[in-house]
Amino acid sequence: MTNPLHTALGRTGLQVSRLGLGTVNFGGRVEEPEARLLLDAAVDRGINLVDTANIYGWRVHKGYTEELLGRWLSSRPRRRDDLVLATKVGWPMTDRVNDRGLSARNIIAACEASLRRLRTDWIDLYQMHEVDRAVGWVEIWEAMETLIRQGKVRYVGSSNFAGWDIASAQEVAERRGLLGLAAEQCCYNLVTRHTELEVIPAAAARGLGVLAWSPLHGGLLGGVLRKLGEGTAVKSAQGRAVPALERDRATIAEFERYCAKVERDPAEVAMAWVLAQPHVTGIITGPRTPSHLDAAFAALERGLSGEELAQLDELFPPIGNGGPAPQAWMS
Repeated sequence: MTNPLHTALGRTGLQVSRLGLGTVNFGGRVEEPEARLLLDAAVDRGINLVDTANIYGWRVHKGYTEELLGRWLSSRPRRRDDLVLATKVGWPMTDRVNDRGLSARNIIAACEASLRRLRTDWIDLYQMHEVDRAVGWVEIWEAMETLIRQGKVRYVGSSNFAGWDIASAQEVAERRGLLGLAAEQCCYNLVTRHTELEVIPAAAARGLGVLAWSPLHGGLLGGVLRKLGEGTAVKSAQGRAVPALERDRATIAEFERYCAKVERDPAEVAMAWVLAQPHVTGIITGPRTPSHLDAAFAALERGLSGEELAQLDELFPPIGNGGPAPQAWMS
């Protein structure tokens, strides 16, 4: 049965597409004309979640991707109301000591800068790019409250948080009478399953949506061995995929043989697996061309059978006994 394209983001009333368009490749890997075509194609097919970060585009300069999105939005002003626009704050933008982290000063200043680059009046989901344990949650939530009250931010999210960071953030937010975090964005795929231990359970317990970034683990699960053999690998042989391929080459080879047996694209199968996992709201894909969207839509529409999910669990077993901690590692 075809899965719906849109769903609620956690406990909120915000409807987001289960396929989110990630923009980390815009600038350096995807030039502006191609990025515009990709944005148009994604929105035309019903994708409304567009995910970026203030630091993206660093291959050109930090902030470049937000600027590109701003130019695209300005040329298509009617698109803005169709989008759930997400960006992030926290990573260093300059060498200045206060242009990083989650101080109230940086949160508010970085939001203003992102709004200027994006050429929009508001950010739908403002995500903390990583936890900053040097800053207390009272200070962070005061800054976020200010932005929400001013109408510049609609929802707040986290990214790359530990389970206890989610719990700590929510405890303070609830004491202040706030919604708190609407979503956690975490690395989650067949190769990287540690978030099943505590991050995803914490998000589920607190009513957060879960957005999985790198569902193909940097291209590792997108048919990397076949592409390397053909000489067509681009991202597949770079970044986090390199050490993982050295470590898991035999398993990846078996995975690609299995996908060939069931006559499905490896990228489609890998994304379908993530979309089938409990509590996962959606995935953040990083396509480089409109045609790359086909595998993501096939993953959503075709899904996986119980037998196929079981086979993938055999190839890529969960940690310990599976499921959340501490039962996962208890004998």
